Amino acid sequence: MPQAPGESPPDLAPDNRVCHSAHFETRWPQPSTAVVSARGELDAANGNKFVEYALRNATQTQWLVIDLTGLTFFATAGFSALHTLNVQCAGEDIRWALVPSLAVDRLLRLCDPDSTLPICVDIPNALTTVHSDPPRLLKLIPQTR
Repeated sequence: MPQAPGESPPDLAPDNRVCHSAHFETRWPQPSTAVVSARGELDAANGNKFVEYALRNATQTQWLVIDLTGLTFFATAGFSALHTLNVQCAGEDIRWALVPSLAVDRLLRLCDPDSTLPICVDIPNALTTVHSDPPRLLKLIPQTR
């Protein structure tokens, strides 16, 4: 049966998972475009599981938005998880963007003062960004001036 425009392929239906103190959810607003959300707390108990969850459909994902607006707690392990996600997205050629909550934004201001992660103000802005911007190059070493 043909797929309706903007509908997810049957094998990429919206889904969700509970992992320790967080709830993960994925939806497909457009083909090859995943919006992965996390609510609750992201810490050492579930940070790596979140990365695994977010990238479990990497072969069908070209654009990825990570929605962390539902997080009330974000530990440094969550920050490490975002850097792992960044590296893996670069390796898979997935354009991605992040929408932080206040808790995430607070930690990113301390741990990522140069804004190396692709941060957007909301989901519509993130979707526009991932679909229009060229992929960001992974910077492992800051440039000297």
